[in-house]
Amino acid sequence: MQTLFSLVFVLLVFITGNECDLSISPKEPVSVEALVGTNVTLSVSHGGVPHPEVMWFKGSLLVAKWTIGNGSVSGVASGVFKPELNGSLTFMNVSLRYNGTYTVELNNIGEEKVSATFYLFVYDIIMNVSLHTGPGDAIEGQVSFTLYYSTMQGEAKEVRWFFNGLQLRNGSHYSISGKNLTINQPSRNHTGRYAVLLTNPFSSETQHWNITVLYGPDTPVLKVSPTKAVFVSGESLFLSCRAEGEAPPSATWLFNGESIATSSAGTVSLTNVKTSQSGVYTCVMINTRTEATLQRNVSIIVYESPSGRPLCSVQAVNGGGALQFLCLWPGGAPEAQVSFPSLSANASGYSNYSITINNIQSLKGREIICKAKHPLVQTQCSVIPRGPVDFLPVILISMSQDEQTLVVIQCSAKATPQALVHWVKDGNLLQTGPKYQISTNTTQLFIHDFNATTDLDTYTCTAINPLGNKTVDTTLLVPQISNSSVFLSSDRTEVTLKWHVPLTSVITGFDIQMKGPELSIPSQPKLSIASDFRTIQSKPASARATAVSGLDPKCTYYIRIIPKAGRTAGEQSEQHRIGPAAGLSGAAIAGIAAGVPCALLILLIVLAFIYCTRRGGVPRYPVSRAVEKAVFSQSTLNPHRLLRARLKPPPEYRHQQPERSAHLPSMNSSVRMATTV
Repeated sequence: MQTLFSLVFVLLVFITGNECDLSISPKEPVSVEALVGTNVTLSVSHGGVPHPEVMWFKGSLLVAKWTIGNGSVSGVASGVFKPELNGSLTFMNVSLRYNGTYTVELNNIGEEKVSATFYLFVYDIIMNVSLHTGPGDAIEGQVSFTLYYSTMQGEAKEVRWFFNGLQLRNGSHYSISGKNLTINQPSRNHTGRYAVLLTNPFSSETQHWNITVLYGPDTPVLKVSPTKAVFVSGESLFLSCRAEGEAPPSATWLFNGESIATSSAGTVSLTNVKTSQSGVYTCVMINTRTEATLQRNVSIIVYESPSGRPLCSVQAVNGGGALQFLCLWPGGAPEAQVSFPSLSANASGYSNYSITINNIQSLKGREIICKAKHPLVQTQCSVIPRGPVDFLPVILISMSQDEQTLVVIQCSAKATPQALVHWVKDGNLLQTGPKYQISTNTTQLFIHDFNATTDLDTYTCTAINPLGNKTVDTTLLVPQISNSSVFLSSDRTEVTLKWHVPLTSVITGFDIQMKGPELSIPSQPKLSIASDFRTIQSKPASARATAVSGLDPKCTYYIRIIPKAGRTAGEQSEQHRIGPAAGLSGAAIAGIAAGVPCALLILLIVLAFIYCTRRGGVPRYPVSRAVEKAVFSQSTLNPHRLLRARLKPPPEYRHQQPERSAHLPSMNSSVRMATTV
């Protein structure tokens, strides 16, 4: 029994669910038209669910949301939208800005949403309609003539144009677009009364306009002065146009369909003409009484020679097995005719001509001439095919913000055609990759993230074209200075430092270092002395000179240059000494000046003593050590007190031993003793 009740309950729920599916009306989109300032309702109805959730959207923007039977409403603009109990939405005092597409969605939890769409069109009363025409009159033969309307208030739902009471439609004669009516190629038959009728659901307005299409004189007679078939760029010419008519017609001129300046007599003066002025000139005659027009054309041709001179070149093709010769002389009117008579007697082209030759060895070192012909001038150019000639590589170094060094080796060999360069390192052909990159024209090798420790090596570039090849080795060197020099200013407060580096030395910059007192400026002197070298300037790799100012003329400085490759320091330059000349100090010099006269005086006293001793009958035997010691003591006292500066004391001489002999010492012994003293 319990199972039966359960089955009945499920069946009732299933039947009830089918009978209570949420539905909405209308099913199809509905257009609603409203007058500005009125209230308008977008009406819906629903069934199946008593209290569904309602959401109104303008486009994708949610403008209102509520649940039927619930008093709370969200997303409703104050004073504009009014939610209805049945899910409808009412606009209060609707304005033009609420034109648009609106969608309502009804939703019941657990069920699929249902929706309806409305197109709301808000109109205002049409007032103050006026008609206008394009600039100028309607003239027979024109491309088009336009009539358009404007309103002070209100927009039309439907626009209809009329000509002499007959409604106009789009076709070959008339084009209706937006607010415009265009008369295509107007003729005298389009003269008449035009009207526009504007309507919307709440008003209508009509406006009229009379249009007269001007047409008509006899065939005009044209004249070009001077009478020439061709004019040269920079010349001047004169155009005139006359025609018979009742009364004499006036003339206007067109150039390639566009109006140009015309005198009151119907003439046109063109001065300093250019090739862009070549074309068709049209004289349009207007009869002032009949308002009729007629036109006639005349063609003007202007020549101009190509600018500059022709350019000859040659390039390798077919894998280097052939040479393609090119002759380029663009511009000019008409185009110049160019040819290579020595390569082909009959072939030629215009402006940009080329010819391919397979027998290339016979052309090596031979001048190949291109003949260039133009109606106004004839000239020529030439090219000589050659293999690569000797060249020197160029080293370029730069450093990025993250201090990575880039070294570029450039091998540009003069060759015709341009040589292709192959790069080799350690016997291996280099290819473009993370470390090495080769430029598009192959003349440059880029070495990225250069390491002065591991990347210093010999790089070989071989320039090859179909007519030969040249090979050059480039050995990159550590950062170094080949020589340097200094130049001191006249006031000895500034020094100019100059240096040179080897051509293949890899350098990204220089540190200028100095040892000595700190540099000073007049307002803030700094005289403390640094005991070691310090960096006072950092210069780029291109620098070869610098100036250091603020030197003290009385002080001594030492200066040197440290070349760098990225973060790696190279070999330092020689040290340059800057300051007063080396030698004795002022006190030493003063001591010497005072001591020399005293020493001379002592020497005279000693000589006098020796002389007196010899005249007084001094025995001629060796002087005892006591006497000799006394002589030395007397002669060495005063000099020690007089020579006080930085002079060294006289040396301690060793006394010679007396000679061992049975004979008495002779006079020579006394002389030797005196000399020793």
